[in-house]
Amino acid sequence: MDRQQTPNAPLLPPPMRPTVHQDDADEEDETVKQLKECSSVYLSLQDCLINSDRNWKSCQKEVQALKACNDRRQKDKRS
Repeated sequence: MDRQQTPNAPLLPPPMRPTVHQDDADEEDETVKQLKECSSVYLSLQDCLINSDRNWKSCQKEVQALKACNDRRQKDKRS
């Protein structure tokens, strides 16, 4: 009689995303600080990209908000 084999291995959770290297995080912190009032918009864009597996098309609302914020900063700088 043939006996069917069933795997005894436990189900593993999906792999976690790799963590950001500390040096990269420090560099990004400096970049965010330079954005000043646009930093929260930039961080929203980063969150969207992470949640959408870096799909820029699905984050266009955030991209446009960052562009508008940066344009306002440049305009205020010239005034």
